[in-house]
Amino acid sequence: MRVGILSDTHGLLRPEVLELLAGSDRILHAGDVGKPEVLARLRQLAPVEAVRGNVDTEPELVRLPGTLAGHLGEVPFRLVHSREEVAEGWLRAARLVVYGHSHRPEISWHGGCLLLNPGACGPRRFQLPLTVARVTVAEGGRLVPEVLAVE
Repeated sequence: MRVGILSDTHGLLRPEVLELLAGSDRILHAGDVGKPEVLARLRQLAPVEAVRGNVDTEPELVRLPGTLAGHLGEVPFRLVHSREEVAEGWLRAARLVVYGHSHRPEISWHGGCLLLNPGACGPRRFQLPLTVARVTVAEGGRLVPEVLAVE
C-alpha cells in the first residue's frame, strides 16, 4: 500500500504535488488545508483523511477533526496538525504518527513507531524546502518512509 502524506497546503495545491501523490492508495493531510478545493482535488487521486489545522477556518474545514486515528491495512496510525498535540501514548499505540505545522520534514523512529512530518507543500515560507512524504506499507506491516522534494 502506498500512502501519500502532505501538510500545510494553505490553499495551494501545486501540479507537482499531484504528480508525486499519483498512484497513492490513500492520502493523509496533516492540516492547514486552507481551501476545501484542495481536499476535493486530492480525492480524485485516492481516499483522503485530513485533520484541521490552525488556518482551517472555512466552514467545511472547521468541521475536520483535530485528531484522527485509523489503520493502513493492519498498521494503526494517528494524524494531528502539530507535534505539540501528539499524545505520549500514541507512540506506543500506533505504528505511524503524522503531524505537520512546522513546515520542516522529519522522519524519526521511536521504538516501533514512525514519527513523520511531511513538511509543507503550499506557499513557500521560512526559506524551507517544499516537500511531501510517501510511506509504503510493505509485507508484514513494515513501513518504508520517504520525503519527496516538490520541484
